[in-house]
Amino acid sequence: MELREMRAFIAVVEEGGLSAAARRLHLSQPALSQTVSALERQLGVQLLVRTSSGVKATDAGMTLLSEARAVLARHDQAVAAVARHTAVGGSVLRLGIPLELPSELLSRPLAELSAAYPATRVQARHLSTSAQIAALHAGELDVGLLREHPVGQELDAVLVAEERLGVLIAAGQAKQTECADGIRLEALAGLEWVGFPRSGSPAWYDELTAVLRSHGLELGPAVPEGQSLIADVKLAAVAAGGAFALAPPNWSQPIPDTVTWCPLVGHPLVRRTWAAWPATSHRRDLGRLIAAFDSPAVM
Repeated sequence: MELREMRAFIAVVEEGGLSAAARRLHLSQPALSQTVSALERQLGVQLLVRTSSGVKATDAGMTLLSEARAVLARHDQAVAAVARHTAVGGSVLRLGIPLELPSELLSRPLAELSAAYPATRVQARHLSTSAQIAALHAGELDVGLLREHPVGQELDAVLVAEERLGVLIAAGQAKQTECADGIRLEALAGLEWVGFPRSGSPAWYDELTAVLRSHGLELGPAVPEGQSLIADVKLAAVAAGGAFALAPPNWSQPIPDTVTWCPLVGHPLVRRTWAAWPATSHRRDLGRLIAAFDSPAVM
């Protein structure tokens, strides 16, 4: 049984339902349901029963709830105890990074960390926001860069960047709209948004799509859950016409001649990035990294 499975089960029981637990854990409801079902198959007992008001733990489920809480509490204590020994450096700092992170956001903080703690080695992993939050709760990451503020008391977070998003559209369409001075979102009506799966960052996805819908825009076909839309695919879809994508002005990907980036009038879409870490962490090198971020960088 894995720590993430224990945390998932505890959340379901505490929230009284799969939907609320899925929101708390930043997971899709089907994925959470599969985790609970896998636990029941693994243990050979029924852990939950459905009621008119949600779900309720069986006697076996209550036993697992008590034991899982004790295991996780002991795990967190062990992590905190070890962290006190490694607080002076000489360890690995596991860092989660989302797709399309501005390259300049990390350059100075990492340089300052290296100068202050030369023995600390940074190990970076590219993960979605939801995957980073799950990894932080499971003790598999020390700090993550998230597209939404984490919920609850287990993680601390600070805003480190705000990106004013513009749009990528086919070069021919850009000429027709004269986008150099800025384009209004409603002017993109009739084009489909080339987006990303909601499961990767539910709160940011909901905020973003609400703004797009309020301006009468089409969202286009949903990206399959668990699939990341890489830059080359996004650019190819836009270049073909009939679609638009979102990108910051300093997007690190090379933009082909067939695609044009346009600013948005009024900056209605702002992508925010938070640095998040376990609230129980005592690592001084981690604290040095967090302190090195600007408050926040506007891009």
